[in-house]
Amino acid sequence: MKILKFCPSCGKESLNWDGEKKWSCPNCNFRLYNNVAGAVAVVIRCGDEIYLTRRNQEPKKGKLDLAGGFVDPKESAEKTCKRELFEELQLEINVENLKYLTSLPNIYQYKEIDYNTIDLFFEYRVSEKFEVKIELSEISEVQWIPVKEMNLDELAFDSQKIFFKEYLKTF
Repeated sequence: MKILKFCPSCGKESLNWDGEKKWSCPNCNFRLYNNVAGAVAVVIRCGDEIYLTRRNQEPKKGKLDLAGGFVDPKESAEKTCKRELFEELQLEINVENLKYLTSLPNIYQYKEIDYNTIDLFFEYRVSEKFEVKIELSEISEVQWIPVKEMNLDELAFDSQKIFFKEYLKTF
């Protein structure tokens, strides 16, 4: 993890990292916490198939991923699902049809900083498969994958690998 060195309050090269979640400055008593960030991941399911995206940017560029993203300030997890599915896939959903499944901790490394996240998993079932216009800046492709053909090693994030290990047992 990239360690911040300069205190944003006093400007001195005195910022100390506690190794878990906090930077502190002994000169001016400034504290900066690397708190857990909320993120959503949506399992779009049609029968025994799951709709997955392929990441088009770091981290984990080229790996399979669930549609989703970070929760914005003053936004519910359900509203985040709706916003992210529209931003990434141009898919309009009814949040009343989202089903919360579970949460798992994860680490999202971005530009050499490890962000601790709590990934909230939702399921959104559809009665028939669809194709959408994808946002190529974030996603390089989308695909329906039969659950029996899922390769957990192809998934981008550890939390999703852990999630699918249990989720796939329900089929």
